[in-house]
Amino acid sequence: MLSVLLFAAAWVACLAKPNEYYSYSPALGQGSGTPFVTSGEGSITGVKVWEHPGNYITGFQLRYGTRCDRLIGRAVYAPLRMDLFEGETITQVSGKYHTSFLHYQLIFGTSRGRSLIAGQPSQRSFNFYPEHSEAELRLLSGRFNGHGIRSLGAHWGLAPEGYGNSTS
Repeated sequence: MLSVLLFAAAWVACLAKPNEYYSYSPALGQGSGTPFVTSGEGSITGVKVWEHPGNYITGFQLRYGTRCDRLIGRAVYAPLRMDLFEGETITQVSGKYHTSFLHYQLIFGTSRGRSLIAGQPSQRSFNFYPEHSEAELRLLSGRFNGHGIRSLGAHWGLAPEGYGNSTS
């Protein structure tokens, strides 16, 4: 009986190991609108952000490997864009939001110290980052409406083996 309990405890510990790098930065902003969750295989390799000029964030899109995820929100004008280098990951998401309206600014920071800054620096600040230093941004979740991004949360973890941000 003791050996069965030890085996079960070891098995549970092995299952839990991949999740030790997972953390969640809870969504900030108004809870109304259409819910979204980004998705893709591997690491994020690029980001596009659309903004209403001089105002708020209208939409964004993440690229995983060579495939772009769906557009979240709406596209207006030309997007601001950042392509990540091989081995580079997103390690911080910051910006500004209004508690009952929209997100006004999005900043994506990378493991190489680069950043994409979109929108206007007005309203309340937020700063999302992983709890584990080796984790990277895996997906974003929240809500959007016909104007733009209403709420935003970040999910952190490790990309599955074989799905790194690599061109080889």
